[in-house]
Amino acid sequence: MRHTSDHHFDHRHCSGRGGRHGPPGGGMGGFGHGEGRHRGGRRRMFDAGELRLVLLLLLEAQPRHGYDFIREIEERTGGAYAPSPGVVYPTLTMLEDLSQIEETQSEGPKRLYALTAAGRAQLEERRVEAEAAMARLVALGAESSRIETGPVWRAMQNLKTVLQQQLGEGRDKQMTLDVAELIDEAARKIERL
Repeated sequence: MRHTSDHHFDHRHCSGRGGRHGPPGGGMGGFGHGEGRHRGGRRRMFDAGELRLVLLLLLEAQPRHGYDFIREIEERTGGAYAPSPGVVYPTLTMLEDLSQIEETQSEGPKRLYALTAAGRAQLEERRVEAEAAMARLVALGAESSRIETGPVWRAMQNLKTVLQQQLGEGRDKQMTLDVAELIDEAARKIERL
């Protein structure tokens, strides 16, 4: 199961500068601003400020590049969740604006971040919250490994492919209505499971 939403911080603090820390090419990722990837439904992964604390906690271990945070969180959840670049990079900007992290060096377009004294103090002050948020990520990974949804995702992709082929060939209205009825019937049967 992969989380798809994680609106967790006040975007007003970003001053519209989040893009300067984005991935090369200026894009912010394909998941939409304020979102992450999470299969199975949309829900908030982090409450207000929790992602900031998780990023500080990850920086406590070692300096990191922006994309390293995404990879590390995805690994800790066993691939079940990854925050989008459109959330991580503005959060890094915010932490930098709050003087809780600083750029230690750059390797081309990559910026390497480290904790500042203010960041360490913030983390110590809110360590229980930070560790609880991290524990939730690890628990999500454990839950995901117990629930194998691969066959369902494969079946959904098969349906999508067939629909694109059949509906893309200029079928008549009755055929379109028949397809819609089949999908509705399948949805009703799944709902009753």
